Amino acid sequence: MGWRGSSRPGKEPVMPVPDHLISFQDWTRAEIDTLLDLAIRLKAGRRRGLPHPLLEGKTLAMIFSKSSTRTRVSFEVGMSQLGGRALFLSSQDIQLGRGETVADTARVLSRYVDGIMIRTYRHADVLDLARYGSVPVINGLTDLLHPCQALADLLTALESHGRLQGLRLAYLGDGNNMAHSLLELCPKMGLSIAVATPSAYACDPAFVEVARRDAESTGASVLVTEDPDLAVAGADIVYTDTWVSMGQEAEKEARIAAFSPFRVDAARMARAAEGAIFLHCLPAYRGFEVTEDVLEGPASRVFDQAENRLHAQKAVLATLMGSPRSGGVLV
Repeated sequence: MGWRGSSRPGKEPVMPVPDHLISFQDWTRAEIDTLLDLAIRLKAGRRRGLPHPLLEGKTLAMIFSKSSTRTRVSFEVGMSQLGGRALFLSSQDIQLGRGETVADTARVLSRYVDGIMIRTYRHADVLDLARYGSVPVINGLTDLLHPCQALADLLTALESHGRLQGLRLAYLGDGNNMAHSLLELCPKMGLSIAVATPSAYACDPAFVEVARRDAESTGASVLVTEDPDLAVAGADIVYTDTWVSMGQEAEKEARIAAFSPFRVDAARMARAAEGAIFLHCLPAYRGFEVTEDVLEGPASRVFDQAENRLHAQKAVLATLMGSPRSGGVLV
């Protein structure tokens, strides 16, 4: 097991947590609550100008097989704010892109660094890094899951509504890695979720099954539908994602045709609950999955959401890479 310092020094003992963040299936609701609490404290401390060098002297290796704006900048800045250092490693920079196995890469990097973050296509690569390495591994995105983004999304919802339990999130569009991570996280934290996708782009049934099982213990509900208006009705959070992700460019025309009925516009937002917010993990393509007036409108929290990648991931980094001697977060 990994170890973390208490977020309330002197009040809580050091507690065991999972060794990695590959998905949230291995994390309990209490552990995720602790991450969110830590993210809130780190964000507040940063805004007050309080230093929190919880990872002083620590190094994070960042492997990028997929390019990114938010993932690279938020992890790199996050490590700096925590007193550590991040190393950017593209597939052109390391031997992994020239045929070295993931297993060998994991074992070599583990001799040099204190943690590994990877953003890649194959989910198996993340699993192999965790299996063969000896340091914490963080899933920065795979074609299957995007857990760090989902954690930032819940942080944004918590800031907006003051709670998670009892909220209802509607996700419209592609049943992709983002939809899977929201299915994995929302019901576990007491949020009901409605996912509306075209039938040809539905979520993996395994994630729907996990979501429904978690919902039974938290009082949440799970709806999977092809009707976007049914999904949005009464929702506190309306969420969408790009229709054409990296590597899907050849499918662009077919995807636009399939997803156009799922566009989030003002009329669709009007079906949501009073005070509903709009979220998008970015990059957004205005006029496709969301209209300009919604993205730039009063319900939009997309840039708060983007900022919260930094704070949520700092909580993950401090939890997985910190030591019991760090003394907790003094904010």
